[in-house]
Amino acid sequence: MVQLSCGGRSFECPPGASVLETLTANGVAVSFGCRKGVCQSCLVRAVAGPVPESAQRGLAPALRARGYFLACSCEPGADLEVAVGDAALQRFEVEVVGSERLDAGMLCLRLRPQLSYSYLAGQFLRLFRAQGVSRCYSIASVPSLDDAIELHVKHVPQGKVSSWLHETIGCGDSIQISEPLGQCHYIATDANQPLLLIGTGSGLAPLYGIVRDALNRGHRGPVRLYHGSRGAEGLYRVRELEQLAQQHPNFSYVPCVSGTQSGLPSWATAGRALERALADSPALSGWRVFVCGNPAMVESARRDVYMAGASLGAIHADPFTAS
Repeated sequence: MVQLSCGGRSFECPPGASVLETLTANGVAVSFGCRKGVCQSCLVRAVAGPVPESAQRGLAPALRARGYFLACSCEPGADLEVAVGDAALQRFEVEVVGSERLDAGMLCLRLRPQLSYSYLAGQFLRLFRAQGVSRCYSIASVPSLDDAIELHVKHVPQGKVSSWLHETIGCGDSIQISEPLGQCHYIATDANQPLLLIGTGSGLAPLYGIVRDALNRGHRGPVRLYHGSRGAEGLYRVRELEQLAQQHPNFSYVPCVSGTQSGLPSWATAGRALERALADSPALSGWRVFVCGNPAMVESARRDVYMAGASLGAIHADPFTAS
């Protein structure tokens, strides 16, 4: 029986069981999302022992070289020691160089790394507060356009990290972040491919980066962004996105309000973002789709856009779950 070690403990890993299944079955806290090797939420690092090549599929070469792999995709064939959570990630010191309220519950943080930091718009990182206390946030900035890393932080009541960032952290403070992770980013392989982006709440963050990155790199195909919130007060970056739509004829932006319709602003559309997107684009064969935000919406969207014709390999989903 293969032995799986983590944090000084050792467990038997049954044949056919993944590292993720074995760790969670034994009470080890591991972040995870899709369980399909796509979202990369379950990234862990091998300390000792061989990692199957299939468990590193889709990871950047630098991550593979440092022993990172996806716990949900790894069925170890030999004894393996792993590091999970904060202990698995490389850390970078960054300075807070900007802090802006996007709406009553959303904060825009701008961070400048002290060392070289290479990322792609739409990826995510882990932000550390203290030992064992960290959260993941998507990157809304674009390396070629912005001089700092931009994060959109939703205030979660009693949130150990979001409350700290909203109420305590300010310009000039130093904090720590991980290296960038995830495959939710623009791929410049076909400039004519239609792009559909659907987000709710702070799920706009990676989509905001992806849209600007694609347009800046000369994407010619249709780029359609739908951002949803229960109320109009939860929609932000409206002016910036409307300006992008005016500057780029191939880009359209639809802000959606799913809750009460009384007092709906003239610039907002009634309805859920996913439903409006599929009503406008019912046939998605050949499209690339990005979906970020509420986990229930993301799961529904992944199913619905596939049923509308999008191939599984062209669907990039990033569910936002509160820890």
